[in-house]
Amino acid sequence: MTERYWIPSNDFIERTRLFKWMQKLGFNDYDSFYRRSIDEPAWFWREVEKELEIPWYQAYSQVIDESRGIEWTKWFVDGKLNAMDLSINKWAKHPTMKEKEALVWEGEDGEGKRYTFKELSGEIQKVAFGLKRLNLKRGDVVAIYMPMLPETVIAMMAVSQIGAIFTPIFSGYGMEAIATRIAASKAKLVITADGFKRKGNSVLMKEELDHALVSCPLVERVVVVGRLGLPRKEEKREYKWEDLYSVDPTLSPEMMQSEDPLMLIYTSGTTGQPKGTVHSHSGFPIKAAFDAGIGMDLRQEDTLFWYTDMGWMMGPFLVYGGLINGATIVLYEGSPDFPKPDRLWTLVSRYQVTHLGISPTLIRTLMKYGEKGLPANELPSLRVIASTGEPWNDDSWLWLFTEVGKKRVPIFNYSGGTEIAGGILGNILLRPITPSTFNAALPGMAAYVYDDAGKPVQNKVGELVLTRPWVGMTNGFWEQPKRYIETYWSRWPSTWVHGDWVIVDESGYFKITGRSDDIINMAGKRMGPSEMETVLASHDLVHEAGVIGVPDVQKGDAAVCFVVLQKKIHETIELEQTLLEYVGSKMGKALKPKKIHFIRELPKTKNGKVMRRMLKNAYLHYPLGDVSAIENKTILNKIAELKE
Repeated sequence: MTERYWIPSNDFIERTRLFKWMQKLGFNDYDSFYRRSIDEPAWFWREVEKELEIPWYQAYSQVIDESRGIEWTKWFVDGKLNAMDLSINKWAKHPTMKEKEALVWEGEDGEGKRYTFKELSGEIQKVAFGLKRLNLKRGDVVAIYMPMLPETVIAMMAVSQIGAIFTPIFSGYGMEAIATRIAASKAKLVITADGFKRKGNSVLMKEELDHALVSCPLVERVVVVGRLGLPRKEEKREYKWEDLYSVDPTLSPEMMQSEDPLMLIYTSGTTGQPKGTVHSHSGFPIKAAFDAGIGMDLRQEDTLFWYTDMGWMMGPFLVYGGLINGATIVLYEGSPDFPKPDRLWTLVSRYQVTHLGISPTLIRTLMKYGEKGLPANELPSLRVIASTGEPWNDDSWLWLFTEVGKKRVPIFNYSGGTEIAGGILGNILLRPITPSTFNAALPGMAAYVYDDAGKPVQNKVGELVLTRPWVGMTNGFWEQPKRYIETYWSRWPSTWVHGDWVIVDESGYFKITGRSDDIINMAGKRMGPSEMETVLASHDLVHEAGVIGVPDVQKGDAAVCFVVLQKKIHETIELEQTLLEYVGSKMGKALKPKKIHFIRELPKTKNGKVMRRMLKNAYLHYPLGDVSAIENKTILNKIAELKE
């Protein structure tokens, strides 16, 4: 096993929410607790909602109903609740918590706002009443194309309060991606902002939306938040955010069935059509709150800051995971390295953040700045750093753990997905943590690694699967039930195939080696691309790398590597040979790459995830499919020009 870098003391373990909860349920060791959590999902998820103190308008008659098959499991049957009520009003009515801070916002320009739970509830009431006056009804869809502003959270909650459905759209998307998602969801109203600040510039969102709406005839109204204070044209279907406000609203939240849709989160597809994952009023909020609260040890009056966008899954996770647990959530509008490379750490210090969420790509970006990318001072408030989005390489993990966390702060590696509503794998805080791995499957997640025959394996690369249902699982794809079944449930009976290629050892530590459709089969030896990427990134001259498999007459697949060098390092034929030999010496001659290309950057999504599919398709001149999530599309043209 890899060296254990973070080891919890007995005192630390005993103070965690997870351990205290386990003891209350009669368990002292994680393995036996985990086993019962997956053997008896009805028992487990009942205990979860009780521990989170979910307020129900009407009690549920049964926790789980699998009568239509595991694929279409229903949760908390007959139960009635509202996601806004269990996130906000629960605390706004509390005698002491109502005056505690619920949300803190900072703009890139330094502007800031703060809201208590009581104040946030009042703002939501006003907007919800205004939405009703715009004839928005239960079951209607509202697209929220917004940056990270307080109004973004208020809009989400107001839509939920009246029983409508919201679909968040990434704030950096262009008109084609925006139009595709609005049209697919059949949204009748869009809430947007005139723009926002990014690296000192103004991003004009409303202009982009106007272009998109040309092909969205179902949209009846647009509400605009004046973040930049830009002058606007008077249009019949347009309203200012302030137009929604009423003087004295008295509006009770809609009593929603547990399985009623709350939101649609669209993920990019390999073809042109994104997938609209459907999440319910009970599912996503409870799963997110459980993973954040019990998993990551987030407590009342802690502060959670996840650097993300509301259009990615981790945006709603931040909102529900933080607020349901009675924590303060921090929203930041701009770039984490502007105007100085340590802006992220300044925010952590200023708002006394206890739980910080980042991506490995963000950390690799800060590493490039050297000492300037580190915190100027110690970060004593910080108790947990969580990471998600992509696999780590050891160098960047160790930099974060050693240089930022000072070997004190555990890194909660976290992997799941939009369709999961949270995590499958994580670093529970009861066990030692090793670089770049996950020390457990999370409670309630019946995770296994299967070989090609559908049998569990250890110490061998295989498919990550789930064999039992969980709260938070998507209720299919919006108006595409067949596609949902084909995507996740078609390989083995009653088995969710997640699409990650994973190794688990005899101690239960998992490592993700890549997406299973990215796997490279070299002369019968299967390799996840992240293994070779980690080796390349460990070389002093390499900043980061992407690896793909290409057809090869002799080996079946051959590895082709795309390397971004450290600054001031110049590419040469000799350097390519040096790196080829370096990989061969580390991984064995049989796994030596066929070719290394030097490029200025890797194709990434706008939240920093390397898109190997785009690397491969561009390099082999395959159709690119949906490129709406790619931030730096021009690099794909450069990759297409490369020669083997």
